[in-house]
Amino acid sequence: MNIVNYNFVTDTSTLCVFDLSCLKHRLDDDVDWWSIPDEELSEVNLGNVVFLGLGTDGEFAVEIVDLVSQPVIKVNIKVPSGKVFIGAAEEVTADELEPDCVRGGGFLNLEAGNYILSVRIKGATIQMSFELGEDDRNNFMELLRLN
Repeated sequence: MNIVNYNFVTDTSTLCVFDLSCLKHRLDDDVDWWSIPDEELSEVNLGNVVFLGLGTDGEFAVEIVDLVSQPVIKVNIKVPSGKVFIGAAEEVTADELEPDCVRGGGFLNLEAGNYILSVRIKGATIQMSFELGEDDRNNFMELLRLN
């Protein structure tokens, strides 16, 4: 995979990553459904979405690389359709809307399957890699935070 870059802006200090087909059941939910910690953690543990707390609002760069060395977070994520959104959590599926990259971010096309998403942050740059995996679920007890 070649390096892919995205920039995005967030006012919720949160990045989200998900295959669009995994959150169709959230289309009719309130726009801030994911701000309820139990709801956020449940969807992350089901492998439907990854929310990453960034510690601050602002503009961030995302680099998709072949391998993240020394990841801070490793999380399993389902990719059944192969169309993965990476961007501000404000664009997560809700309120009859799906992401359209108005805050930046973008869509990554992957082969359908289960992946291990590895992540680290350095300054305002977030590095990510997607590696085919077997598990589609997680067992986190706390929300995922990069800072």
